[in-house]
Amino acid sequence: MTAAEPESAQYPTDTARVARRAASTAESAAGNRRWWDGAADAYQAEHGEFLGDARFVWGPEGVEEADLRLLGDVRGRRVLELGCGAGQCGRWLLGEGAHVVGLELSWRQLQHARRIDLESDVTLPAVQADAQVLPFADASFDVVCSAYGALPFIADAGGALREITRVLRPGGRLVFSVTHPIRWCFLDDPTEPGLAAVHSYFDRNAYVEEDESGAVTYVEHHRTVGDWVRAIAASGLRLADLVEPEWPEENEHVWGGWSPLRGKVIPGTAIFAAVKADV
Repeated sequence: MTAAEPESAQYPTDTARVARRAASTAESAAGNRRWWDGAADAYQAEHGEFLGDARFVWGPEGVEEADLRLLGDVRGRRVLELGCGAGQCGRWLLGEGAHVVGLELSWRQLQHARRIDLESDVTLPAVQADAQVLPFADASFDVVCSAYGALPFIADAGGALREITRVLRPGGRLVFSVTHPIRWCFLDDPTEPGLAAVHSYFDRNAYVEEDESGAVTYVEHHRTVGDWVRAIAASGLRLADLVEPEWPEENEHVWGGWSPLRGKVIPGTAIFAAVKADV
């Protein structure tokens, strides 16, 4: 199997049970590595056109870094992208003159990154690693960014943010997007039933999928807006901005539970921007 040959275009089908419960660091990492290795082909086939080969999209709304400029001027800056997937955001950053490294848990996602490298003739340096233990020296980067990558799937968000703070230089910037926490109150349904709140916003239990043997096949963790703000502050960063993108009129794309219908009523994405203090 080479980087340019998709293995299949099917999402994993081995989920037997879904639960809302606590999920450990180890089972979150193992389950999500397994899921993304199995889902990467179908994910890139379904969303690759929307994501582009070198486009920095912050979420399903289609709002781009080219317009928001939350990262600031990246020319000449060292940038780390967490959960880089197939490297679309990183390639855009390269085009802006940044020195970029992508980090990704999934081997299969990185194969798609290599495929696009070869097709586009723009190569994103990337490493396979867990964002909870970053394989970089202290103060290695000017900017760390993540668009729906890594952080929603990590059990210990505080520990991950401390790792990010460690590898950021003084004055460095972190910007990351996640599913807007309010979305956890609603069904993952892009139609009318998805507008009715059915879960408690304050239920911090993770969404966990398991196979017949009880092995975890997918995990996503819920934190309230306040949880994220406190975790950012506790990591030694200062919250500089919080963006809740509105759904653009021209975007008719449906992505899972995200849709124009819901996007006009409730936010789908939260983008947090934070800065490490100068010393």
